[in-house]
Amino acid sequence: MSASAAAVPSPGRTKAFLRLVMIEHSVFALPFAYIAALTAMFQLDGRVDWVTLLLVTVCMVGLRTFAMACNRIIDREIDARNPRTANRELVTGAVTVRSAWTGAGIALVLFLGAAALLNPLCLALAPLAVVPMVVYPYGKRFTNYPHAILGIAQAIGPVGAWLAVTGSWSWDAVILGLAVGVWIGGFDLIFACQDVQADRAHGVKSFPARFGIPAALWGARVCHAVTTGLLVWYALATGAGLFFWAGLVVVAVAFVYEHTIVTPHDLSRLNKAFFTVNGFIGISLFVCALIDLVVRGLTP
Repeated sequence: MSASAAAVPSPGRTKAFLRLVMIEHSVFALPFAYIAALTAMFQLDGRVDWVTLLLVTVCMVGLRTFAMACNRIIDREIDARNPRTANRELVTGAVTVRSAWTGAGIALVLFLGAAALLNPLCLALAPLAVVPMVVYPYGKRFTNYPHAILGIAQAIGPVGAWLAVTGSWSWDAVILGLAVGVWIGGFDLIFACQDVQADRAHGVKSFPARFGIPAALWGARVCHAVTTGLLVWYALATGAGLFFWAGLVVVAVAFVYEHTIVTPHDLSRLNKAFFTVNGFIGISLFVCALIDLVVRGLTP
């Protein structure tokens, strides 16, 4: 095999890396970045800027891929001690640490490059967006509230997407960013419930490990009630129309359903609550927001 051929990642390694970073989970935060970007475009001149939307996509996927790769690298020893995560690619050797760092580096370059192509403010703020992505995996080593750090990291998306379009600060985007951060922090509380025994055994910190599963589930309910309130605030602040409000009803119903299928004594449907319901929330609200903006005059 030639040196050039050896330098090219094999399809198997690429697939393993994509499994490592769970690329399909971009569905959680990406729709909200699109809502922010399209709302900003509607307010700016009523037209979709497809190049900017593409660059926003590259930024979101690039930064999330970097964050997930760092998370897996930093947590690989913790993952090896937890039966639920012992089959992750860095633990089994399907992906080497060197390959993971290479993938993280490429993703970071793509993020910074796309930010540079957007506008000077996005490029200037891009390094700040990287900080919570790296801090989050260390959070479980020093605080019982790593979920809050995750929320802060996820709140950046809508704010950055709005900045990408306008090049200026928007408190409307901050409201949407807070809604996303509280939402994701809330369902991370639910997700962390399945690791309580392993976390306590190995000294890993989390809200459920410290305060128990019932408290974590109540905390998640509070988070999602706050999320709903913030989304209502965002709708009022941006003058949203009927279809967006219909989307909020769908989101509220989905939240209620999510919290009925997971109880302190039955976590068997936790993955359904985490992956299926929350994926549905992001996509359904985006679809409703898009229809609302088009009805109100947004043009391609």
